[in-house]
Amino acid sequence: MIRYKITMAYDGTNFSGFQRQPHERTIEGVLTKVVNKMAKDPQPAIEVFGSGRTDAGVHALAQTAHFDFPIDIPAENMFKALNSMIPLDMQIKKAEIVEPDFHARYDVSGKRYLYRLDLGQFKNPFKRNYTGHWKYPVDMELLNQALEQLVGEHDFSSFVASGSSAKSNVRTIYEATAHMDEANQELQIEFYGNGFLYNMVRILVGVAVEIGSGFRPVADVQRLFEVKDRNEARRTMPASGLYLKRVYYEGDDPQHPVKLPKYQR
Repeated sequence: MIRYKITMAYDGTNFSGFQRQPHERTIEGVLTKVVNKMAKDPQPAIEVFGSGRTDAGVHALAQTAHFDFPIDIPAENMFKALNSMIPLDMQIKKAEIVEPDFHARYDVSGKRYLYRLDLGQFKNPFKRNYTGHWKYPVDMELLNQALEQLVGEHDFSSFVASGSSAKSNVRTIYEATAHMDEANQELQIEFYGNGFLYNMVRILVGVAVEIGSGFRPVADVQRLFEVKDRNEARRTMPASGLYLKRVYYEGDDPQHPVKLPKYQR
């Protein structure tokens, strides 16, 4: 068996998330069907393992996954074959042969997420599937003060949705930055950390823009760390604005090489 690692992009609009589900169209489900068809439906069936789950409507610029294939195919040929068989709302950006002990999920050392916010007064029909919407003015100085407080190791219990299976809510954020695209009336916020909890980025963005628009004091970030109460964080921003931008593995970022301990996943 040859282990392949793939890096892919996808438009999450018409997917019910990454994880395979009965009677639902998912990224994992589509990939599993394709690789098994390529291998002529072997028994047992080939399984696909992603770096993590993305929810329904969430997009990816560089999601990663691995699978074991029974035929030794050059990586370039695997890359071309997969791209010829997957639907148009997916794209394989890279395929490579990796060591047999590589694991797309358990070897992750960090992830980078992008959140895009349309700042128009009304929702743009051409952006509605690819951005969240925030119609209030944002003070970038206040927003950046909020983001600065999120950097570091914290207990993010106030920023995780119910249904999380993580054994610990402690995570480390290495970077939290914002960019205002005035020409397109769009605010872009990025987070890079060693791991993220269920809906964590969407909740973080909600708190940050409320601070940026004066609906919360800047000091509320520290209060939320202390109270550990999801209800206090209030809103979860729409899935449509969220993009998994990059998945990091050992050697990708020498400054932050440590992967998340298994007990925290």
